[in-house]
Amino acid sequence: MAKKIPYTVRPLVPLLALFITWWFAPTVIKTFVKVSFFEFQAPFWTSVSYLHDLQDYWSARSRSKNELIEAGRDLARLNAAYEIGLAEQEVLRNELRRWERLLDLPSLPEHRYEVARVVRRDTSSWWQQLLIRKGRNYGIREGAAVVFSGGVVGRIKEVYGYTAAIEMVTSSTFRVAAHFEGDDRPVTYRGGINLPFHPPYGLVCNVQSDLVTNWRSPRRLVSSRLGGVFPDGLTIGWVEQLTKSSDGLFQEGRLRMDKALLELREVAVLMPLLEEAEQ
Repeated sequence: MAKKIPYTVRPLVPLLALFITWWFAPTVIKTFVKVSFFEFQAPFWTSVSYLHDLQDYWSARSRSKNELIEAGRDLARLNAAYEIGLAEQEVLRNELRRWERLLDLPSLPEHRYEVARVVRRDTSSWWQQLLIRKGRNYGIREGAAVVFSGGVVGRIKEVYGYTAAIEMVTSSTFRVAAHFEGDDRPVTYRGGINLPFHPPYGLVCNVQSDLVTNWRSPRRLVSSRLGGVFPDGLTIGWVEQLTKSSDGLFQEGRLRMDKALLELREVAVLMPLLEEAEQ
C-alpha cells in the first residue's frame, strides 16, 4: 500500500513540480516566458510612472503665485548659469576641432542624449537595476551608456518594446575601464555589494603603485574610452584611500559615489550619431 503524502507537504508538491519542469525546460522556452512576462508587466509600471507625473503636475498647480514667482526666479538663474556653461563648452569644442585638423586626428564619436523617465528600481545586495520608460520604440540598444548630471549611471542591459533595463554602475556585476583625472593610465572599476538605503560605493583595482590620494584631497575617477562604452571624462566617483593589493604590485581602493544615484528620476541614454546615420 502506497504511503500517503502528509497534509503539510501536499501544498508544496505543485510548486516542486513546477520548479523541476522549469529547471529542465529548454533555454528558448525560458527566454520566451521571461520576455513575455516582462512585456506583460511593462504597461503597469509605465502607467504608474505617468500617474506620478500627473500627481506632480497637479501638486505644482496648487502652489501659490508667490511660490511660483520664486521658482521662476531660481529657474532663470539656473538657465543663465547653464547658458554660460554651454558657451564655454562650445569654445572648448571648437578648440578641439582645430587641433584635430592641425594634427590630422580622427574625430571623437559624438552622441545625442535620449532623456528617459525612471519608472522602477530593482535593488538588492547583488544587482541594482533601473527600468526606464523607453525601449525599442525610441531606438535604444543593449550596451548603450547611461548618464546623468553627476556622471555615469550604468549601461543598458536589456531592451524591450517600450521599456529598457539599466545595469547600474553600483551593481556588483558591473565592470568598466577607467582612469584617474589627470592620469591617463587605465585602471579597473567594479561595483560593490551595495545594500538598500546605504550610501553607494564601488571598488577600483589595478592602480599603479606611485599614485597617491587621501581623504583631504580625494582623486576623481572618470570613465575611459578604452572600455568602448562611455566617452572619456565622465565622473564615476572619488577615491579617498588606496592600499596595496594582494599581489603587491598594484593598489586598490574604495570609491565614494554620488548619493543622487539612489533617487534618480530621469537619466540620459547616449545614442551614437554615426550609428543612427547608417540606419
